[in-house]
Amino acid sequence: MNGVHDLGGMQGFGPVEREENEPVFHAAWEAAVVAIQQAGGTRGLFNIDEFRHGIERMAPAHYLGATYYEKWLDGITRVLLEKGVVGAAELAERLAFFAERPDAPASAPLTAPLPPRAPANPKWAQDVIRAGGPPRFAAGDPVLTRDVHPRGHTRLPRYARGKRGVIHRCHGVHVFPDTHAHGEGEQPQPLYSVRFDARELWGESAEGNHAVHIDLWESYLLPGS
Repeated sequence: MNGVHDLGGMQGFGPVEREENEPVFHAAWEAAVVAIQQAGGTRGLFNIDEFRHGIERMAPAHYLGATYYEKWLDGITRVLLEKGVVGAAELAERLAFFAERPDAPASAPLTAPLPPRAPANPKWAQDVIRAGGPPRFAAGDPVLTRDVHPRGHTRLPRYARGKRGVIHRCHGVHVFPDTHAHGEGEQPQPLYSVRFDARELWGESAEGNHAVHIDLWESYLLPGS
């Protein structure tokens, strides 16, 4: 994705402040959001890439001002509304309810039927491993990332586009997130760990003896020289 949602490698946002003795959750509602995300995924209401793309469509100012689990909640809400699992009127009613009763328990009866729970070892995982031909690249091969700017979901970071790197290893064949997020199927392909010199990514401001490894799908890559 483009825009403020792709913060990797961007400068000017200040240091990452570390909270001493940070708790797992700062409030009970955060745990409820994690439970919703896990339940939605295991019930087949959305996949991980649809979930991520839901967050990526937050209004930029809202995204920058939101906490981690506020982003999760916003993205999940968007996806469930689009899929018809939750209705707009139902959502407005529940928001009004909790505005009046903020201490009420988060649980509520479901108004839409859920698909059956996915098995612990779904068959699609085996199919993905078997899919596709031999990897195009091998460890040590130079590669060039494509300089593309898709409007939808992608796992090719903006700071790593049009950059030269070297294949470190192949992780095997995995679901392609760029199609998986948009209802176009899993379309599995080889996934590689690619090593980049830090100065290739960020210029002379980076330290010369540093490198970054990024996991990238095969269609993101071109042969280097």
